[in-house]
Amino acid sequence: MQFIQNFITKLSCKKIGSDEFGNEYFEHRNKKRFVVYNGIAEPTKIPAEWHVWIHYMTNQAPVQINTNKYSWQKIHLPNLTGTLNSYNPNNSKSNSNNNSTHYEAWDANNLKTYD
Repeated sequence: MQFIQNFITKLSCKKIGSDEFGNEYFEHRNKKRFVVYNGIAEPTKIPAEWHVWIHYMTNQAPVQINTNKYSWQKIHLPNLTGTLNSYNPNNSKSNSNNNSTHYEAWDANNLKTYD
């Protein structure tokens, strides 16, 4: 099935370029744009330069313009939620090193009144 899809894509579409993740970007004859993901189809793997092109915000693909990265720019990362690399702050409940002895649960029966 993958062979047939690749064959049809090569015949009816023009390859525009690829990004650092190995995703390939195409434009169909009717000007529809799409991406063939390298690996799992995860939309957050599209870098900002290609996101602008794929959503028709510009007609110039990143391969046609200068997209030099500055030293202060971070490397694009896909969504890491649910992986071992996801953000886990020190005081979150899912952190096993969390000592939540300072927390006191609210109790409706033990209301304090102030005069």
